[in-house]
Amino acid sequence: MIDWTIQRVSKFGSFVKFSHTLFALPFAGIACILAFLEPDFASLSSWGVRLIWILVCMVSARSAAMGFNRWADKKIDAKNPRTANREIPSGQISDRSAVLFILGFSILFFISSWFLNSLAFALSFPTLLLLFTYSYTKRFTFFCHLYLGFSIGLAPLATWVGLTGEISWIPFLWTIGLAFNLAGFDILYAIQDEEFDRKEGLHSIPAKFGRTKSLWISRFCHVLSIVFLGIAGRSSGLQDIFWIFWAVTGFLLFREQKIAIDHADGVFPLEFYRIHSYISGVLFLGILVETLPRIIFKIRMLSGV
Repeated sequence: MIDWTIQRVSKFGSFVKFSHTLFALPFAGIACILAFLEPDFASLSSWGVRLIWILVCMVSARSAAMGFNRWADKKIDAKNPRTANREIPSGQISDRSAVLFILGFSILFFISSWFLNSLAFALSFPTLLLLFTYSYTKRFTFFCHLYLGFSIGLAPLATWVGLTGEISWIPFLWTIGLAFNLAGFDILYAIQDEEFDRKEGLHSIPAKFGRTKSLWISRFCHVLSIVFLGIAGRSSGLQDIFWIFWAVTGFLLFREQKIAIDHADGVFPLEFYRIHSYISGVLFLGILVETLPRIIFKIRMLSGV
């Protein structure tokens, strides 16, 4: 019984790529740090509880959205040799189980948003709708990559709303920077399905413009990402230490592009995906190191130490 349960949990973890959720957590961490340092944020009593609900929101929203994407694309995945072995097309997870999984995590997302504040709860419905509808954008527009980038890049803005109950332009700048980063990556990722997408009438930048132009569009997205992340850092009052990590982020994006150029077949090595996963952590670490003295000072001030 225990072995069966572990296998099922592992199967559903693979179904929604749960490990990728861990890579997305630093995006939320950026907003957590900046929100904590806001002058209006002056209470430690509920901080830990809020962070727990933020974590539940992130995990549940991403699990529901990823599950819905897999369920909505099941027929397409079954036709694509690269994705035919995914859990639903291969019969490892049934339609009914997938729908219950999506429904359960959707409800958990709404509940956890309600425990944060009224604005977070109100925005949880359009947020999940935005995450769900990405699955259908590639059926009618090649802007699907930007749509995906913005949807996932909402993490800093959504976290800020969850912690402060307000919408601010500073986390929105971080969201835009991350959106272009993710869009640039998704364009490169879609290169491997260029021919399949054309054959099936699916829309993507590689299917419409071909590999060479897609590489240039991806580079442009990553340049915009670095620019907006720099603007976001400056607007957040970050200084010398942050800019070192910002430069490292730029180097990682350069390496990502270099690997894409070197692999004309679109089959990228593990290093390509590993580099992409580092970016969120590097940005978060840069902000943490930069603001750590201020964080410690505020904690002591609020706790009366």
